[in-house]
Formats: sequence, structure tokens, C-alpha cells
Amino acid sequence: MVSGKDAPGREKGTILAMVRIYCSGHHLQGGGELCADCQGLVDYAFARLDSCKFGGEKPVCSKCSVHCYKLEMREKIRIVMRYSGRRMALRHPVRAIGHLVRSLRKS
Repeated sequence: MVSGKDAPGREKGTILAMVRIYCSGHHLQGGGELCADCQGLVDYAFARLDSCKFGGEKPVCSKCSVHCYKLEMREKIRIVMRYSGRRMALRHPVRAIGHLVRSLRKS
């Protein structure tokens, strides 16, 4: 099990995996590269995680009391998560189960 101190790294890995799934399904970049829009979304999400006031005790975004994404970026990440969420169970089962467990915890 990952300790609370590793939460930002864990969250970054999950976001990156989800954006990669979305980008490969929609933008057909070669060689596993993200398109510029998806890379921008990842960079934005990582910056938000780096400045998260909850640090290692960060809840999943859907249960967070502070919504730190700008409205436009929040909608983009929501679209990515909606598409990638179902596919995560097949491509990254450990991450998917871990995220599910964290989302079921009380915040």
C-alpha cells in the first residue's frame, strides 16, 4: 500500500495513464507520444497537484472540498476520466482498484 506521502506521485501516475488512454483513442499520436493538447492537460494537472494544499492526504478530486481546476480544464479532465475510467481496469488494474478504494473512503 502506498503511504500518504506518495499520494501526489500516485495521482500523477493515474492522471498520466488516463490521459494516455484518452489521447491514443482520440488523437492517434505515434510512438506513445501525447498530442500538444493532452500534454498541456497533463502539465496543468501536475501543476495543480504540486500546489495542492492537502499534500499527501489529498482525496480523489470528486470528493475534494477545493476544486482547484479552472472550469475549462475541469471539463477537459472530466471528459478524459469518463472515457478512460472504464478502460483503466483492463490496462492498469492495480491503479484502477486503488483509485476505486480511495474514492469509497469518507473524506
